[in-house]
Amino acid sequence: MDDAAPETASSSQIGRRVTPSTLAVEGVSYAYSKKVALDDVSFSIASGFTALLGPNGAGKSTLFALLTHLFTTPTGRIEIAGHDLSRTPRQALAKLGIVFQQSTLDLDLTVQQNLTYFAALHGIAGRTARIRIAEALERLNMADRAREKVRALNGGHRRRTEIARALLHDPTVLLLDEPSVGLDAAAREAITAHVHDLAADGMTVLWATHLTDEIYDTDQCLILHQGKLIEYGIVQNLTKGTPLKDHFLTLTGAKQ
Repeated sequence: MDDAAPETASSSQIGRRVTPSTLAVEGVSYAYSKKVALDDVSFSIASGFTALLGPNGAGKSTLFALLTHLFTTPTGRIEIAGHDLSRTPRQALAKLGIVFQQSTLDLDLTVQQNLTYFAALHGIAGRTARIRIAEALERLNMADRAREKVRALNGGHRRRTEIARALLHDPTVLLLDEPSVGLDAAAREAITAHVHDLAADGMTVLWATHLTDEIYDTDQCLILHQGKLIEYGIVQNLTKGTPLKDHFLTLTGAKQ
């Protein structure tokens, strides 16, 4: 990529940045009555960490609702690991691991019990389930918390549990919608580092946030503002030495 050329989002760039893509969005729009939430959004990403950066109200949660098939739209196309979400939703969604902004853990069950229940929903049981749960908890440094009730965990450990749960069915793409909300600075930093490690191991990660300090200079970044994808590229190429926070504020006028 030519560092002298501006990194703006356009349909001509789709498919040129990363090949092959594991998550592709083409021409997606969505409106709530007369309010446009997403306006002709297109991008494609492959393995690694990609941040979906935008101020509150930019359309991040609407995009995630479309990616997870909670919402549908007649415009555009979403493809997940080679499966068209509108044509083969079950196959496409099977390739997704999802961590929503609001926790969905059962507080009165242990970490192990929460993960065992989720594994069963995916048809994973017995020895296979035990092995996958142990591996996921080890990966998130949660093995020693397996028998603790979720209610006793702090916010950071609850988030790690949710990420471990999202990995049990061996997804290709991991979606995280504002996963650091409500966490203190140390927990935010730890969760961000853990997910970057997953991306470094080959996972395709899409991390939605409005906080620039969760994004590394080497990450790919999608900047969403007022429903439009206004920039798309590697952070250090987009900012050209300017701190990402300053670059983001200049583009959007957002407050951090």
